[in-house]
Amino acid sequence: MGDEAITRLARAAYRLSAADSRLRGRATRDAEALSLAHARALKSLAEHGPMTVNQLAGHVETTGAAVTQLVNGLANAGYVTRERAASGDRRTSIVALTDAGRRRHDEREQILAAGLRELTEDLDEHAIDAAGTVLTRLAALYDRL
Repeated sequence: MGDEAITRLARAAYRLSAADSRLRGRATRDAEALSLAHARALKSLAEHGPMTVNQLAGHVETTGAAVTQLVNGLANAGYVTRERAASGDRRTSIVALTDAGRRRHDEREQILAAGLRELTEDLDEHAIDAAGTVLTRLAALYDRL
């Protein structure tokens, strides 16, 4: 791949990062907006059921402290509940989706799927798989930076 192609890819990566930042900003100002981290948390809870904050942090791929902040926002929006673990350990709480959280997750997934179908309608499966590979590798690169 030539230098110009790498430059175009780097610009696209910066634009993706900037779009994520804008989405996170909207999520702090608008209760209806969900950041990607919020959406990952709802998706993890929808797919795996109730879990501890530390387990959720593993699924969301962030720290326990960051997930605690996420859970606070999701609880304030009515999307999750947080209860003390049955073990009696006051430091451990179980996070679970509410019915509203399940509906919000399902709605978000439908919007995402429709958007992805629309933006890839002119691509074949090979091109879509290649894009997925690049995004996965880009995530690994970000982790190394």
